[in-house]
Amino acid sequence: MIKLFASDLDGTLFNAFHNVDRTILDAARTIVATGAHLVLATGRTVISARDLGFEDVPIEAVGSNGSIIRDGAGEIIKTFPLDPAELEDLMRSFPHVCFDCVAPEGSYITGTREDHEAGFRRDGLVRRIVMRGMRQRRGGGGERRFSQSMGEVLAHEICKVNCRVSDDGLERELKAYLAEHSDTLVNAPFNPVMFEITQVGVNKGASVAWLAEHLGYAESEVAVYGDGGNDLMMLERFEHAYATANGSDEAKHAAGAVIGPCYLHAVPRHMLRTLRRERGRVVIE
Repeated sequence: MIKLFASDLDGTLFNAFHNVDRTILDAARTIVATGAHLVLATGRTVISARDLGFEDVPIEAVGSNGSIIRDGAGEIIKTFPLDPAELEDLMRSFPHVCFDCVAPEGSYITGTREDHEAGFRRDGLVRRIVMRGMRQRRGGGGERRFSQSMGEVLAHEICKVNCRVSDDGLERELKAYLAEHSDTLVNAPFNPVMFEITQVGVNKGASVAWLAEHLGYAESEVAVYGDGGNDLMMLERFEHAYATANGSDEAKHAAGAVIGPCYLHAVPRHMLRTLRRERGRVVIE
């Protein structure tokens, strides 16, 4: 029996507009009402599921690609921070890169707001519009401080580093650096033009497994859902793994099972069907 449902958000649980709507919210309420757990497994920085539109539903979050885990009340129960010496070396090696350094309480950004926005110019028009909307609706992300010095960044527990590099040469240098440091750092972006850096061994799959054990569940009692690059480790790890039809080929291969697209609410509907099949209860679809 599935007791924990863990899902990526954008392109997976969320609708085509990267939002929670009534169908998703009703499904979340039903899942929790049966005694099962719904977990947001996302690259986003999540402070509270309420801020993302889930209202008063108690939902756990495996945020920032697994580096920050919160309980249903939004309280931190586990973090996997970057080693400060490794973070310092990364920032010293690339002084002209605008690094978005994510801590449990929010983000500390080494560049200006304009530097941060410039990183999105490589996206196509449609993706730029989508990403702008996501940033405007980035509820639950906590405070954002720009133009932070290295000392100001290192004063916090940094769990994940995001960046976008607009210069091709600099992008190649950063990728080469990460390849050289693959024994300590991992880059698992949801979008190929991004960098999403965590400590090695930190990913959605490992953290969902940690949370399941923390709650007293076996990995066989977990179902996971994803669509992209930062979901691969999670989809590969669990027996009950599902990729959305709109997901990448890599995600579909990692999951082994493909359901419908996010814009048809495939994930919440699949979760409800699973509950009905396993528990014999009437649930709202």
